Amino acid sequence: MKNKIFLYLFVFAALIALYLFVSSGNMFKAKDARIEKLESQVVTLKDSLQNMQLKVLDMQYFSLENNDDALAYYDHLDIKDPSRYIADKLLETNEQKGNNPLIPYEGMESDFKLNKIKVLNHKWIVVDFSDGKYWGELLLKYELKDDLGVDFTLIDHLLYTRSN
Repeated sequence: MKNKIFLYLFVFAALIALYLFVSSGNMFKAKDARIEKLESQVVTLKDSLQNMQLKVLDMQYFSLENNDDALAYYDHLDIKDPSRYIADKLLETNEQKGNNPLIPYEGMESDFKLNKIKVLNHKWIVVDFSDGKYWGELLLKYELKDDLGVDFTLIDHLLYTRSN
């Protein structure tokens, strides 16, 4: 009787050991497969990040902040961020009642106002405008004077047509 109990305990312990051995092997395979999958995702994400960085650098190419030659025109002025200063001066034209005076169109839904501003260099600005339903873009020439006044001149404009 005592021998049979030891035999049953031995068989039971052997089955538990076999179960643990098999499950740890399966767990190892699953973890290994997951690690390989994550490593391939890391490689893909690194490539994607590198492509995004190149796109961002490409988008920043035409901006006053990254153009040292254009910024040199404003070295003698005591302006910390010339691009922000010029954009603020341009946005001040939105404060007038009615349409913005730089926009050569009459608003159809409401008044046309400037939305997005991109200061390209020390002479040009690209501006997006809208009345809430219709929109367009302007190409402006500007001159930042020594007295910190800014003159804006419209070079070209376009109004997008609505397509339903």
